[in-house]
Amino acid sequence: MRFVRALILGPSLALGLGFAGLTATAAAQSAPTCVPASLNVSALQAGAVTVSPLPGSRDASPWTQISLLGLPARDLTVTSVSGSRSGAHSGHLEAYSQGDGASFVPSRPFLPGERVTVRARARVGGAWRSVLDVFVVAHPDAISSTPERIKSNSGAQSFRSRPDLRPPSVTVTANSPAAAPGDVFVAPYGGTAGQAGPMILDPSGGLVWFKPLPLYTSATNFRVQEYGGKPVLTWWQGDISVHGFGTGEDVIADGAYDEVAHIRAGNGHRADLHDFQLTPQGTALLTSYFPVLCNLSSVGGSSYAGLTDGVFQVVDVRTGLVEYEWTSLDHVALSESYSSPKRSSTAYPYDFFHINSLGVDRDGSLLISARNTWAIYRLQAPTGLIEWRLGGKRSNFTGTPSTRTAWQHDPRELPDGTISLFDNGSSPTVHPQSRGIVLRLEPRTGSVTLVAELTHAPAEVVESQGNVQALPGGDWFLGWGQEPFFSEVSPTGQQLFAAHFPVHEQSYRSFRMPWSAVPNHPPALSFQPGGSGAGTVYASWNGATGVSSWRVEAGGSATAMHPILTAARSGFETAIALPGGTIGPYLAVQALDAAGNVLRSSPSARALPTG
Repeated sequence: MRFVRALILGPSLALGLGFAGLTATAAAQSAPTCVPASLNVSALQAGAVTVSPLPGSRDASPWTQISLLGLPARDLTVTSVSGSRSGAHSGHLEAYSQGDGASFVPSRPFLPGERVTVRARARVGGAWRSVLDVFVVAHPDAISSTPERIKSNSGAQSFRSRPDLRPPSVTVTANSPAAAPGDVFVAPYGGTAGQAGPMILDPSGGLVWFKPLPLYTSATNFRVQEYGGKPVLTWWQGDISVHGFGTGEDVIADGAYDEVAHIRAGNGHRADLHDFQLTPQGTALLTSYFPVLCNLSSVGGSSYAGLTDGVFQVVDVRTGLVEYEWTSLDHVALSESYSSPKRSSTAYPYDFFHINSLGVDRDGSLLISARNTWAIYRLQAPTGLIEWRLGGKRSNFTGTPSTRTAWQHDPRELPDGTISLFDNGSSPTVHPQSRGIVLRLEPRTGSVTLVAELTHAPAEVVESQGNVQALPGGDWFLGWGQEPFFSEVSPTGQQLFAAHFPVHEQSYRSFRMPWSAVPNHPPALSFQPGGSGAGTVYASWNGATGVSSWRVEAGGSATAMHPILTAARSGFETAIALPGGTIGPYLAVQALDAAGNVLRSSPSARALPTG
């Protein structure tokens, strides 16, 4: 994890804010230059301190912190921070909770277009050394926040005991006994019949837990991670705009489904939907998108246009400070993109990079993916320099047609050093079908070979999103992104599990993972009266994983209850028929584990009128 340690909140960037700086006359001529004079410059200063914003960059946010990572705060001092237009900036130096750096947090924002000079000192080996950081503040592009269109479909689940939950239905088309153990983690969105939100399914595809989100709020990257030495649920939630990225926050919830942390991007940015990784050091890696004004005439675009900068940050979970920020504009040429700038404008900025994944390699360096350059980048620690590219126009590796990817997502280094990724091959379509692949790289010879190819039956072409997860037993779990499918494939290519949502529903990524939880909220029940004094109790406990059966209690009052029968659990909601004469005015249910122990009781509810 050295990269995370070495490389690894201010106010939100309101996209509608305007800034004094470019007049209408200037706008008619050209936008600012957003590309630095030199690309891929080292962020390491004084031999020990990784600095951001990157020296020489032209894409810093007006609300940026000055991040100094690599030495304890006691060995760092900031002597002056000055803007070429705004003058001297006061502020304070705040230490990271890991003890390996600090951020200078200015007391007021910088001005768009100005040059900022930061002078600092670092004590290395007992001697103080100078640190100089000079960068230019970008002009934010005030684009719209129009949400992605929600499409009509049909097929939402409903429950009598939890009428507030309406998750999309799930259809399982293959479920082999040989499939790996573990629950399925998805986050459906995009359709109107069901609600959007993080969703856990049992190994057979039945609902375990669902968190409904408000209209136009979506969730992505729902999975199990570790935080504070314990398994937790994590996901991104927010708005997904027509521009192809999200503005929101990342969430951590514990085994009782209580939300214990909300992680926000720093430097005035908003956390994006594409990735969120927790580290054992107490930091979070997250993606963000920063629309800026930019002169695109050098690549055939308008001289007055917008560009979306792909950003990742390393954020201290405890303090919210940005320990490190890496931007695509600082490291990758606009000419490397397969996306065209010709129709870009300030309303629809040029998304030349489109960062869509972050992954820490075995040696602590970082693996990132850019959809629109068709390339995977390995970053050196602690400089942030690009060590090599796989794919795209400047690949360091030569392979065969079977190893070539396009519009890819989710590269991950595996324990044996190979790399798995989801090769969309579209859009526009380059390959006849989307696939998961595993590649073996030989950096010394520059060769790449195909180890495995994972497909869907029938073949699918997925224009966006998707992931490949290596399971402990050798199987592969794939989320098919924009298409409503998720599946598991054996090492020999046999489809062991396959399921799908209704048409138009999508889940950015899908996972199979172990999970055990006892919710902090109680079970729920609903009673449906029947003839001759009989009726049916509907019992559920959203998120509980250890319920084996349900015990029904009845009584003349809420404090005088007695058991009347027990029924085996049957899915998310269990319907329990009660014979006539057994129903008291009040009913309750108790969730029992496999040994018959009471896990928790529901509140008593009046089922029949008294008197």
